[in-house]
Amino acid sequence: LIADGERYERLREKGFYVNNRQYILPVIRPNDAAPPSDLVMVAVKHHHLPKAVADIKRRIGGKTIILSVMNGIDSEEQLGAAYGMEKILYAVAVGIDALREDNRLTYTTQGKLFFGEAKNPVISERVKDVQALFDSAGIAYETPVDMIRILWWKFMINVGINQASAVLGAPYSAFQTSQEARELMESAMKEVMAIAGEAKVDLSEKDIENWYSVLSGLSPEGKTSMLQDVEARRKTEVEMLAGKVIELGKRYHIPTPVNQKILETIKKIEDENAIPGT
Repeated sequence: LIADGERYERLREKGFYVNNRQYILPVIRPNDAAPPSDLVMVAVKHHHLPKAVADIKRRIGGKTIILSVMNGIDSEEQLGAAYGMEKILYAVAVGIDALREDNRLTYTTQGKLFFGEAKNPVISERVKDVQALFDSAGIAYETPVDMIRILWWKFMINVGINQASAVLGAPYSAFQTSQEARELMESAMKEVMAIAGEAKVDLSEKDIENWYSVLSGLSPEGKTSMLQDVEARRKTEVEMLAGKVIELGKRYHIPTPVNQKILETIKKIEDENAIPGT
């Protein structure tokens, strides 16, 4: 773990809890002397990425692999711009229903990491190395042939479920049972699907159907990360989701009225919550 300031002290002293089990892991500060890491995993909110890019600088060596498990479709590009795309592997996490309160995290579904090179017709040696690490740690994973398509698929899912849940204030159960909630979610997702076609990424209605098979396995009481952010009065990642959809819509001349309305609605919620940085 890399942290500084109050967070560094808190993680060292109190650690964190996962399903009521305490973990106190080694923590280093960004400027601490330490050899470069073999693997650096980046798992921060979008608006914290610039700081994370700077904080990992001393951990990056000639053979370091950087794996971002963040939402969105451009964290890899930002990390690659700083350290070289040749160090980057793509990744998304799917099927996790974790809830976080302070330093306590609970989940009923562990989910799976999809990761790899942009294209994986043959598994590269560095992907094999990370697969071996995940095997030893008991982390479920899959390496798809077309990782960019999976990255966009997860982006489409987050644009739908994360944002709709934040607007409606609804847990997963609403999207498992309510046609109205599903319609809002799908309308946002279909704007991503239209843009993906112009970006030469193959997304279809079948991909939405596949999402429902994942959704059905999540805890009905579970909440998306964006809904948890709203309820905790934290800044959301709406700029990375709806904001990115709107940006790409303008680039490809595709209307994005649903995501425009979602952006306005969530920004209003943030303003009412007096969230810093909004």
